Amino acid sequence: MSTDERGKARAKGALDVRELCAKTWGDFERVLGSNGGARGCWCMHWRLSISEWMEGKGEGNRRAMKRLASRRPAPGVLVYDGDEPVAWCAMGPRSSFPRVERSPVLAGIDDEPVCAIPCIFVRRQYRGAGLLPAVLDAVCDHAATLDHRIVEGYPVEPRSGRRAGSDTAMTGVASAFLDAGFTEVARRKADRPIMRRSLG
Repeated sequence: MSTDERGKARAKGALDVRELCAKTWGDFERVLGSNGGARGCWCMHWRLSISEWMEGKGEGNRRAMKRLASRRPAPGVLVYDGDEPVAWCAMGPRSSFPRVERSPVLAGIDDEPVCAIPCIFVRRQYRGAGLLPAVLDAVCDHAATLDHRIVEGYPVEPRSGRRAGSDTAMTGVASAFLDAGFTEVARRKADRPIMRRSLG
């Protein structure tokens, strides 16, 4: 499918969301690639202490995520364009992500229960096509079916003229969140806004 065709499909709301489980595990590995996203993370960065994450870096983190994928609620969702997995998004209550909770930059701003999305990772061959806002839309639609009222993200906002690297872009980019209807609600560091979208 060409970039233009993908754009038309996304405009029609064709992106599909499926929870990570044993059945979709292979697609999760396809999206994250052999490095597990970045530096052997396998989306465990926000779930472990830095020492635990470093100790499990690579295969240990992959096994830890696979265990989470066998439980409910699911640790996140895969986003599909047709039958092709194009992105991964970690999601759940803030308490699911202890390092978000402990972060002085990303600490909670109030007592509102939110669906946190601390990691959003677009498959390499689908980057650069403006896919992220549509991915965020699809994830928010899914969060609404789980009765979440607010989705909260922690994107990076690169300085003008610079691009976010794979390590920092794992949280998403602020401009894409704005395009997907999110609003900035706090900023404790120049390049790290906290953004929310109400699901009504």
